[in-house]
Amino acid sequence: MTSPRYRGRFAPTPSGPLHLGSLVMALASWLDARQQQGEWLVRIDDIDPPRETPGAADTILRQLEAFALHWDGQVHYQSQHHEAYQAAVQQLLLQGDAFYCRLSRKDLAALGNVHPGKHLSVSSPEDTAVRLSVPAEALCFDDRFQGRRCFRLDQQEGAFVIRRRDGLFAYQLACAVDDADMAITDVIRGMDLIESTPRQIHLLNCLQRPKPRYGHLPVVLDRSGEKLSKSSGAAAITADQAPVTLQRALAHLGIDVEIDSPEQMLLAAL
Repeated sequence: MTSPRYRGRFAPTPSGPLHLGSLVMALASWLDARQQQGEWLVRIDDIDPPRETPGAADTILRQLEAFALHWDGQVHYQSQHHEAYQAAVQQLLLQGDAFYCRLSRKDLAALGNVHPGKHLSVSSPEDTAVRLSVPAEALCFDDRFQGRRCFRLDQQEGAFVIRRRDGLFAYQLACAVDDADMAITDVIRGMDLIESTPRQIHLLNCLQRPKPRYGHLPVVLDRSGEKLSKSSGAAAITADQAPVTLQRALAHLGIDVEIDSPEQMLLAAL
């Protein structure tokens, strides 16, 4: 049996333009795909409208093009796939893996922010979140860069939300379902998301869907040692600074290239 052809993806949230840290992760994913003669897809994770910035999705796509990070196929928008997420929620409820819950954040804080599980479920779906039960044992996976990693979801968060009380679908559910529906074989992303991985693996196990391989890389830090982020005001990357910014991003990945053209830089990096 042959392995499926490599399919990677970059999945930014449209809460603002890309900064150096997000460029590094896009670049790492793109290089990994191209080095393996695979496909590289772009997904806009616009599943949470309150967090989105108008025009950010288009800005992100133009930034990727300015840095010669060209994608394959059509851009995938999570906002166009609510039916798939709802079908997954219904499957998990029917299987008994998920349940309705009215626990508030205050209630959860009183429990040490670890949901104790299905015995707190309610029968009516009205004014509830939907949570997914978690195994009472370690969930382990082999990270491509970090090695064997194990997590106890029952001790770290407990049953977690897959559909919010306000009706919005949770990131963990949408991400896992999309990776399966898009036939993604490899997810390359930052270490800040490594704790999401066991939740997404557990979701895919419950849905009986294939799981991608995961690889988590160190994030880019600012001068104070904090992760660069949109929320902390990290500077947006700009097309007029593309060569020098791309050189910095490649250096963060341990690649030394000194060429003025982004296209030639990326060819040399391969």
